[in-house]
Amino acid sequence: MKVKLLWYTPDPELVCATAALTSSKVYSPSEILQKLTKDKARKIVERIISFGHYSIIEHAYFTFSIEEVSRAMTHQLVRHRMASYIEQSQRYVKYGDFKHFIVPKTIAENEDTKKIYEIALTQISESYQKLLRLDVPTEDARYILSNAAKTNILVTMNARGLRHFFNLRCCARAQWEIREVAIEMLRQVKQVAPGLFQNSGPFCVEFGYCREKELKPQACIIGDMKREFAAL
Repeated sequence: MKVKLLWYTPDPELVCATAALTSSKVYSPSEILQKLTKDKARKIVERIISFGHYSIIEHAYFTFSIEEVSRAMTHQLVRHRMASYIEQSQRYVKYGDFKHFIVPKTIAENEDTKKIYEIALTQISESYQKLLRLDVPTEDARYILSNAAKTNILVTMNARGLRHFFNLRCCARAQWEIREVAIEMLRQVKQVAPGLFQNSGPFCVEFGYCREKELKPQACIIGDMKREFAAL
């Protein structure tokens, strides 16, 4: 798995602070932007976010390359509808051998489960290649590929959408692969826009309580979660 922040709105905190002041000042947005410093903009953004007014941060966008993840993961990712996606097409990109599939740690760490998994995926790979050699179109041969198939996806979200995404997918109850992706995305956006993502993370970190405590197999310690995400 690899996550890379490819592009983001230049000076995102300046843009969002300008949006915040536009509603309450007599000046035009262009005049407000000229007068703002980066330090002042960050303080404004942090203050407005603390009030729960997230609409101002919809003006900042972030684009990520998410590479060598499973189709199982991207099926979860694209459920977040307030975003734009372009995913590697299985109609045009052909799959090869076992290296084109993700192996979960719970399977890889046990010789018995690893063997079962490898046999199944090897059979899938070989059958897929046979179909292609028999002139079955790639778009039809792909039907036998598993959710473990690797893919690459380009994702663009605004800061508000990202904060909501982090609430859900950084949670300890989230599926392991999308949680790893979400945490790495959060780490990278905090480096370029710390004011926009201050206290961002799972719901318990941002809001101080767990909305899924009845669903969790075991209770999380909120203090431990806060320390984990403060260290990003």
